[in-house]
Amino acid sequence: MLTNRQLFLLHIGQTSASPLMLEIEKAEGIYMYSPGGEKYIDLISGVSVSNTGHRHPKVVEAVKSQVDSYLHLMVYGEMVQSPQVKYAQRLAELLPASLNVCYFVNSGSEAVEGALKLSKNFTRRSRIIYFRNSYHGGTHGAMSVQGSEKFRNGFRPLLPDTFQIDFNDFSSLSSIDNHTACVITEPVQAEAGVVYPSPGFLEEIRERCTREGALLIFDESQTGFGRTGHLFAIDKFGVFPDILVLAKALGGGMPLGAFISSKEIMSSLINGPGLGHITTFGGHPVCCAAGLASLEVILEENLTASCPEKSSLFRKELSHPAISEIRGDGLLMAVKLDNPDLVQKTVRHAPEFGLILDYFLFCDDSFRIAPPLIIGSREIVTACGKVKELLDTVIKNQAGR
Repeated sequence: MLTNRQLFLLHIGQTSASPLMLEIEKAEGIYMYSPGGEKYIDLISGVSVSNTGHRHPKVVEAVKSQVDSYLHLMVYGEMVQSPQVKYAQRLAELLPASLNVCYFVNSGSEAVEGALKLSKNFTRRSRIIYFRNSYHGGTHGAMSVQGSEKFRNGFRPLLPDTFQIDFNDFSSLSSIDNHTACVITEPVQAEAGVVYPSPGFLEEIRERCTREGALLIFDESQTGFGRTGHLFAIDKFGVFPDILVLAKALGGGMPLGAFISSKEIMSSLINGPGLGHITTFGGHPVCCAAGLASLEVILEENLTASCPEKSSLFRKELSHPAISEIRGDGLLMAVKLDNPDLVQKTVRHAPEFGLILDYFLFCDDSFRIAPPLIIGSREIVTACGKVKELLDTVIKNQAGR
């Protein structure tokens, strides 16, 4: 009989030639457990998804309660479903007044697709400006505004009338003009290795978009829900978009995405033409119930406020000759090493030391640390000790070759 690992390679579509191949039987809090009882500290949260940890009791309770009421009822937007309404209302209470209408979808990629379509429909323009080393998803439109040719070239032709400029390059913003439908950016470039905006850069984008009648889209798929020390990065920087994209932690561990805008802008999807954007499962009631419960945990336990302190503890404890820099002032950090090969080996061998680590797509000299926001001080110290032990072993093995 074939093992699950063998069946995984045989029947599951693969994304790389060398998947991690860890089999997980259970996950709880900041830990994952294998069928053999091995225990792993999750330092990436499923890539910024499990902000309140795995299987938070209040999230699990919300899921079970909703399952007892109903699952899918009808294609999106036709029936009044309480979990959608309650979650959209709560988000509107926490966001700037202009971001008060939420369109739920299934993922970040779908939310980006919806945001791009909304921008074109509302402005009646076609030009889209995006940034080098940005990441907005893997679907065709989202890939058209992904800032890496390595991942794009095999799928051309992509969307026309898209233009790439450089993040933190003020001079490149002159390309925003009266032909521009939208500018899409991450407030903090995550897959570029946690690159923060230069002072005034987001403000300048905002000013130019307003002046030229272009819409500004912020993609907070990775930075949302407390990861930067604020509930949303737009609160941290005080710059507000016309359309906000949310995903990952939005669903509390369930698949959920959303693009959020004003009533005026979002209404263009009603009659320009009607059914301008549709989805069958977007805003699934179980996902919305889970997401709302997770958001309330973040607020009730004030998890955002502790992020900077926890980030500082990581920095203090991760003192190692191989680490040249740690970027990020919340619980989305990039740990820079001496060379890309060392990063690859560190991530690959992390499970042997009871850790789950990950790469960045567009930054090969750093690995990601983005644990659940519930991680405690003692757990941080333990995790950092394991990281340093891992680095010592990888470097020793390299030297012995």
